[in-house]
Amino acid sequence: MSIEAIMLPMFTQVALTLVLLYWMGYLRIRSIRTGKVKADQIALREPNWPLRVTQIGNAYHNQLELPVLFYVVMLLALITNTLDVVIYMLAWMFVLSRVLHAYIHVTSNRLDRRGGLFMVGAVALTLMWVIVIARIYLFPSL
Repeated sequence: MSIEAIMLPMFTQVALTLVLLYWMGYLRIRSIRTGKVKADQIALREPNWPLRVTQIGNAYHNQLELPVLFYVVMLLALITNTLDVVIYMLAWMFVLSRVLHAYIHVTSNRLDRRGGLFMVGAVALTLMWVIVIARIYLFPSL
């Protein structure tokens, strides 16, 4: 498996995060410029953004939580030579669940659908960590 293929799930997750970051930034700047929000209303991180801006902001902030563990386990698997097709498939499962989770978050924001996708990603990530740890400590020669 090529390094390019291995890194693609990580680059996809980064792209999702950056898209949400710039979307949120655009909406925040527009809210201030149009007068919907005054700078002193949000200067100390008060939650005074319009609902849509908050919705996109929450979707962005979600990409800074669980995905941190994804980046770490992918890099750990890469440097310890424990990354294989199983980890690769779980990585895509995680990233696709995050993309779909973010899509639902910025559209209908239905918690019943979003929650299920969150769990799919969390389980995939947990399995990645269990496999990598097991390969490092229990099966170091495999």
